[in-house]
Amino acid sequence: MNNIKLITFDLDDTLWDIGPVIIKAELTTRKYIEEKVGTIDWGDMESFLNLRKDLVKEDPSLEWDIGKLRKEIFRIKLAPLASNQAELAMLTEDSYEYFLDKRHDIIFYDGAIAALGELANLCDLGVLTNGNADIKKLGIDQYFKFSISSLDVKSNKPELGHFEQALRLSNLEPNEVLHIGDHQVADMIGAIDAGFSALWFNNKQSNWEQDISKPNEILDWHNYQTIKEVL
Repeated sequence: MNNIKLITFDLDDTLWDIGPVIIKAELTTRKYIEEKVGTIDWGDMESFLNLRKDLVKEDPSLEWDIGKLRKEIFRIKLAPLASNQAELAMLTEDSYEYFLDKRHDIIFYDGAIAALGELANLCDLGVLTNGNADIKKLGIDQYFKFSISSLDVKSNKPELGHFEQALRLSNLEPNEVLHIGDHQVADMIGAIDAGFSALWFNNKQSNWEQDISKPNEILDWHNYQTIKEVL
């Protein structure tokens, strides 16, 4: 190994495909809610995105507190059907907990778990995520020394909060850390700006669209041996 003593991982779209999971969780939760309170006008995708945008504009903390954001959306949709504020609060919390449970119903990319197990034997591993996946709930916490979310640092990657917190927790220098993630800006630009080495998980074989040189890439977790060349 070279100088790398810690590998940090993004989660969503790096260890599993999050898009289908969120869509299924959203639809399943809506059905669950309507079985309790009746039909709700959820609106189309454009109205949903506009609502999110408006809420974040009113409260910028919702940009990184996605749990609070989702609760607020549920609260707004449920308000016309709740008889009082106590019932509204109960329905909102119940809906969010149901959604959060379904949000964890993921399928790991082929080879991901084997890669984590192998790499955890070579150096320490950590998690840097903008999402709210719980590694303990997913049964992978044994591989990681820590998990840092946007809620923990009150910011989203590519801002430096996640990366700086990883350095504090590990007591390492930036050049001793490798970050692996799928997002060109949040993960790759963020890591490079923080002084980390960066490895792009590019299973979709996307074109590199940033102004800086493309970092090394890995196309799937069956090729995790490639990571050893970076270490």
